[in-house]
Amino acid sequence: MSELGRDTVAAYAAAKGGLKMLTRNLATEWAPHNIQVNGIGPGYIATPINTEYRVAGNPLNDYIVSRTPAGRWGTPEDLNGAAVFLASGASDFVNGQIIYVDGGLLTSFGKPFVQQKPQS
Repeated sequence: MSELGRDTVAAYAAAKGGLKMLTRNLATEWAPHNIQVNGIGPGYIATPINTEYRVAGNPLNDYIVSRTPAGRWGTPEDLNGAAVFLASGASDFVNGQIIYVDGGLLTSFGKPFVQQKPQS
């Protein structure tokens, strides 16, 4: 929600936008001390709190699955790689970035549109 707008989530989106800019500002303040500040931007992640929505036919589930190129909700384990990377020396020159782990959600309008051929 720090990158895309959606109705009914203005306060949530404002908080996420604030965290994104806090990350960038702290990165510039702490860089002289060799401290990198980065973040992970998860997509829609399956957790116990959203179990009731993650069923076929639920409008939110169908919206998320159809908009995410990976075609599914993420899992908490999907975030592990980004966390390990940011905690390792491999990210020493990465600073002020948000790594989006979202199944491609931010890269696309959703799954490909397939136009129906007219019947002859």
